[in-house]
Amino acid sequence: MVSSPHEAMHRIFQEYPELFTGVSQLLGLTLPTPSSVTVLPTDLTETKPVERRVDTLLRFDTEGEGAFLLAVEAQGKKDPSKPGSWAYYLTYLYEKYRVPPLLLVVCQDRATAEWASRPVVIGPPQWPSVVLRALVAGPHNMPVITNPAEARKDLALATLSAITHAADPDVGAILKALSTALRDTPETIADPIVELTAQGLGKRPAAQQWRNLVAVDLSFYKSPLSEEIRDEGRAEGRTAGRAEGRAEGRAEDILLVLELRQIALTDEARARITECADPEILRQWLARAVLASSAEEIFTEA
Repeated sequence: MVSSPHEAMHRIFQEYPELFTGVSQLLGLTLPTPSSVTVLPTDLTETKPVERRVDTLLRFDTEGEGAFLLAVEAQGKKDPSKPGSWAYYLTYLYEKYRVPPLLLVVCQDRATAEWASRPVVIGPPQWPSVVLRALVAGPHNMPVITNPAEARKDLALATLSAITHAADPDVGAILKALSTALRDTPETIADPIVELTAQGLGKRPAAQQWRNLVAVDLSFYKSPLSEEIRDEGRAEGRTAGRAEGRAEGRAEDILLVLELRQIALTDEARARITECADPEILRQWLARAVLASSAEEIFTEA
């Protein structure tokens, strides 16, 4: 069964093909600047009853330097059968399109990335017939982007940073930088970033951190993930004396974040939040609620 992180690791290149230019440079490969990019069919099945399907396939056309194909594969773990399939993909693509193909493997753990980086020699040692060399993007070589300004400069790369570092204990700093960078971004740009990031984090603990950050930022409220969070808050977060309009106002947002994070709240703390009339103080409490380990911490200056 294909997991959501698997889909995000390769689909991000479908959504943002220009991302590969920066990634290839990070991986030490200099390629001509593409003038156009075409998303190609991913089905590599022959007439024989053997199905071969690459995750994402793109064609990059350049000015005066020809074209090349990019096959993107998301790899969650070591799989001894994969190198043979990858070699098939590349030789088949070259035969079909007569355009030089490249393979990019995206991973979320260092061990898998190191395994995928090893050249695979096909043929006798005296005369190798085919040598498979994949470009590999993973936590070992993708940048850790924790500066909102840097994230804002390249949102696609910042998203890939979050996805490839999903298992990193400090991924929260990456997510915080990305969410901050998206605050002033138009919804048409922010929404796919929000969803791809959530998809890429899968069921890891960082996924809940991302949901908390999304719940706090009002600019995200029209994205599918934000609506899902709101629905959960309405369904699970109603308490005595509160109407269905719980999602409105900063006080309600603080209560929702604490509830989603399963942080206990005393009657006194709840009253202090709901009775506060200062929007700036509520804004500070809301920002602290995202990372606080207890309700009392949101009232304390760092």
